Amino acid sequence: MAGHKNRLLFRKEERGVYISHLDLMALFQRAFLRAGVAIWQTQGYNRHSFVSLPLPLSVGYSSRCELLEFTLESDIPLDEIPARLNATLPEGIVVERCYEAEIPFKRIAAIDWTVALEYDDGTPEGVLPALEEFFAQESCVIQKPSKKSKKGYTELDLIPMVYQWDAAEEPHAVNLHLRLMAQNPGLNPAVLVGTLTERRPELTPDFVRYRRNEIFGADGGIFR
Repeated sequence: MAGHKNRLLFRKEERGVYISHLDLMALFQRAFLRAGVAIWQTQGYNRHSFVSLPLPLSVGYSSRCELLEFTLESDIPLDEIPARLNATLPEGIVVERCYEAEIPFKRIAAIDWTVALEYDDGTPEGVLPALEEFFAQESCVIQKPSKKSKKGYTELDLIPMVYQWDAAEEPHAVNLHLRLMAQNPGLNPAVLVGTLTERRPELTPDFVRYRRNEIFGADGGIFR
């Protein structure tokens, strides 16, 4: 609907995982133009179509639940927009739904992740008890660089930012299922893995895969 904020739900997989956050925004701006879907533009000398992605995804991460917000300039049935955009988007970026936005992004509270720790020579002995011990800590404080702090860093306790976790061991991988704080502050799973391997070097994987599975609101329900 013209003049109202609308959202896309889309997947970012396969080759699409190598598109950076800024490039993804530019990609969608061009996709709307090529699809003939007029959206609101910023004002001023260098006008451009305005899109908003609330939760930047690191390069190399895949996702089944990315969100993008935009405002239509003319009335176009929202259910027509996914097909029109998908015809212009590259491999790995697939729009699944388009709908009118109702709940503000600030209500996003948690993100569900799958993190695969992969080991070429097999999973380390005792990996599951070691993970149990790590997540059972009362606190795990790290120093995070910060330009706003006089010290040049702020301290974060990771444990309260992990709402749920479990792990499954395979011959050459450990699959972590994590529900982490989304924002203010958010916890990137790579920070969690980095802290884990710094304190338990024997668990350092040869490769890590990150996938965002779902986004949850403050009420505990799926956020859309």
